[in-house]
Amino acid sequence: MKVVVIGGTGLIGSKVVAKLNAHGHEAVPASPDSGVNTLTGEGLADALVGADVVVDVSNSPSFADDDVLHFFRTSTGNLLAAETVAGVGHHVALSVVGSEKVPDSGYLRAKVAQEQLIKESGVPFSLVHATQFFEFVGAIADAGTVDGSVHIAPVSFQPVAAEDVATLVARTAAGSPLHGVVETGGPERVRFDEFIRNVLAERGDQRAVVTDPDARYFGAVLRGAELVPGPGATIAETTFAAWTSHQAAAVR
Repeated sequence: MKVVVIGGTGLIGSKVVAKLNAHGHEAVPASPDSGVNTLTGEGLADALVGADVVVDVSNSPSFADDDVLHFFRTSTGNLLAAETVAGVGHHVALSVVGSEKVPDSGYLRAKVAQEQLIKESGVPFSLVHATQFFEFVGAIADAGTVDGSVHIAPVSFQPVAAEDVATLVARTAAGSPLHGVVETGGPERVRFDEFIRNVLAERGDQRAVVTDPDARYFGAVLRGAELVPGPGATIAETTFAAWTSHQAAAVR
């Protein structure tokens, strides 16, 4: 089976390509670096020749509200149109757990718009909703830093390893279209502010973590369980401690 992975050289995409190829599929990474630009449509038709499945794990280069909405609407529209012409039988897209619950976030509004285009396209599809990745914990702390302190809301948080997300995306691509959503998150549900506080302490980061109910996440205020998957989700196995240990071993 030929699978074209849009964003196939990135954090998730490169892992998806490797996993699919390891299981006997023909997974082809596609990105601007390989001459495939979903924003302009350049190279799309050629890239999709003979493709059975398209996996879209691409992301906007800018998270500004207007930019990210333009990216997902234009990129996804071009991609779906090219898939229809090429006769692609399955479109798989990676999105975010809770995106529909956080309308104040420009980024998450853009992800909802992307999903709507996919659902209305007529192309058989599967949507994978993932919680935040372990890999971005440091970036979350940096984004929440105000005057030297890290402001984080006291809400539920269930981060996941990118490796586990890639496994689910690859399995979904190899299967039949769901015509719906599968959610995934890590094995540990924690309180967001306490988790970030503990992680920074373990890393020797001296910044204080302030428990702030009004702290913003992707531009939005969180009030409860927006960042955790619902019933029936696929729960990954890798704990944060195991992931941290693996990362440390990899750099030795």
